[in-house]
Amino acid sequence: MKVYPASATVQLEFDKVALLLQEHCKTEYGINKAKELRIHTAKQFIEIALQQTHEFKLLLLQGMPFPNDFSTNIARDIKLLGIPGSVLKGDQWLLIRKLLENMERIFRWFDTERREAFPALTQVIDNSYYEKYIIETIDDIIDEHGNVKDTASSELQKIRINLYRKRNELRRAFEKVVARLNKAGYAADIEESFSNGRRVVAVFSEYKRQVKGILHGESDSRRTSFIEPEETIDLNNDVFSLENEEQKEVIRILRALTTSLSGYAPLIQQYLQIVGEYDFIRGKAQLAMQMNANLPNLVDKAVVELTDAYHPLLLLYNQKANKPTIPTNVALNADSRILVISGPNAGGKTVTMKTIGLNQLMLQSGLLVPVSAVSTMGIFKQLFIHIGDTQSIEFELSTYSSHLLHMKHFIENANGKTMFFIDELGSGSDPNLGGAFAEVIMEELARRHSMGIVTTHYLNLKVMANHTKGIINGAMAFDEKTLQPLYKLTVGKPGSSYTFSIAERIGLPQHLINRARKLVDEDHFRLDKLLNRTEQDLQTLDKERVALNKLLKENERLRKDLQITLDKEKHQQQVELLREQNKLNSEKLTYLKDTERKLRQLVLEWRKTDDKQKAVQEIQQVLFPQKEKVVVSKMERKLKEKYFETKQPITVGAKVKLKKNHQVGDVKEIRGKKVIVQVGLLPITVDLIDLVTVQEKNTPQNS
Repeated sequence: MKVYPASATVQLEFDKVALLLQEHCKTEYGINKAKELRIHTAKQFIEIALQQTHEFKLLLLQGMPFPNDFSTNIARDIKLLGIPGSVLKGDQWLLIRKLLENMERIFRWFDTERREAFPALTQVIDNSYYEKYIIETIDDIIDEHGNVKDTASSELQKIRINLYRKRNELRRAFEKVVARLNKAGYAADIEESFSNGRRVVAVFSEYKRQVKGILHGESDSRRTSFIEPEETIDLNNDVFSLENEEQKEVIRILRALTTSLSGYAPLIQQYLQIVGEYDFIRGKAQLAMQMNANLPNLVDKAVVELTDAYHPLLLLYNQKANKPTIPTNVALNADSRILVISGPNAGGKTVTMKTIGLNQLMLQSGLLVPVSAVSTMGIFKQLFIHIGDTQSIEFELSTYSSHLLHMKHFIENANGKTMFFIDELGSGSDPNLGGAFAEVIMEELARRHSMGIVTTHYLNLKVMANHTKGIINGAMAFDEKTLQPLYKLTVGKPGSSYTFSIAERIGLPQHLINRARKLVDEDHFRLDKLLNRTEQDLQTLDKERVALNKLLKENERLRKDLQITLDKEKHQQQVELLREQNKLNSEKLTYLKDTERKLRQLVLEWRKTDDKQKAVQEIQQVLFPQKEKVVVSKMERKLKEKYFETKQPITVGAKVKLKKNHQVGDVKEIRGKKVIVQVGLLPITVDLIDLVTVQEKNTPQNS
């Protein structure tokens, strides 16, 4: 993106956002990329960068860990790997191995399901692959501590075996010498040490001539001498020689390893870039979480339709101070290209401009922006800004001359892909003359189809915005009673500067205020007063609208609660109805099964018995339950006249009464909880709990 002037990004505080992003990056690659944050103009670059940040933000919101924890800068080590004849040491290979392990986890994390769920993040590794041969080759040579393994070559293994033996032999010989010197009282307190890699004994200096060997030096106090005993000189020489051979063989093996993997240097460099890219994306996602930023709708045209847009730095500052931040809603499109914002000083006009400008820069650099996700943001190729006093001492330009110089650049270079911001257009000169030039400049910018925001106190610009196509008015709300700005942008009407209201509220003498009013053009004064009154009325209407919306929402909530309650009651009634129906159906089914069983038994008895008439009567009783109930009722009265209940246990041969139909029969057989009772000609099976023993009244009871 082309910006003017060169300090435009600094004036919009884009550099501060880049610093915040750097704090979230861990790798040098990510930090450098945050420092050099590019502002793109091609949709494909912006779109993929935004989508990657959005997908990583989703991971953070869902608490899904992403396997990217490598942050060491090993660019020099990788560069050395690609140089012929170079040698990488063990600790360098360990770092490369950690990078490879991290890449293996990343490639494994992107399974088929996650590649479909996070396509933008997948693009980072689309042109790469994981080569397991590299880590396998390193593991064949280097152990987990960065040392070359004994098995790296047969020669190294042989040398280390001999070295192990010689060191043990040297240790035993040295221990004998130390024991002898201790016994003689020659050995100093520290007994032994190393000098130039050779094992030496520490003796008191007055006895140094009593010990045969090579003098390697003395302590600072000259009280202790370090001597290599005569008995260990040859062994020390052997150990020293083997250690040199070991070092040469280790260097040879490391050089061979470096040579064998040097061809993979570009791939390993790509791995380092991939982990750096994911670190950069994670940093952008964490910054988005911090700013409560979202992904708006991105379109490849000049348009700004922001809903609940916040200035990111102001939002963070207010969060720390536990203060509210007022969002901005603004729409600039083909029909409304230039917004003229008026209102009192310190009312938030400049902050509103910076909010829109900074969010636009963030979007085109691939950062999520603190706006509602329903917002729509386009792409601009130029961003021009003129905020504050730009008087140039070097070129001896006055404030207004400097202002016009900037405006000259604006109108000469602006086009349909230009976003501009002008603070206090026309200021620094005579209001009438400056206002005239301001109108001409705005007309030219509108003619060039540029899109931007202008702040002003000039009434002629407010009037112009009302009747010029493509230019609209806007005002920063202000509470006239408290003289406090409300920091809320209202689009569609101009705002008052509240000049006389502020003067009256702060207690300026009334006669001075009245005189100032007389000096002002009557029409000018009436217009400002009208704007003042209109704005206050609109604020009142806005408050009433908010209250009405609140009541409507509450009414809708109560209606939904009532509907839910009615639905629950209706559902409960249906459940009760179904429960009763199921109960009736269950009883009916039980009755039909019982009737079927009785009929089968009666048919069998009818075939066996000679008294067909009695069998038919019993079948009729089963088939016609209403008559049965009458019969049962009569039988119950007869039974009470003839029998009385006893508490005797039910046994075979006992006379029992069926509780359900009040019939009397004889127990023929007891099968657990079931009893076979002979009732007339029909033997039936009855539950034990449905029977009670009876006895005829004229029969004496057994004692």
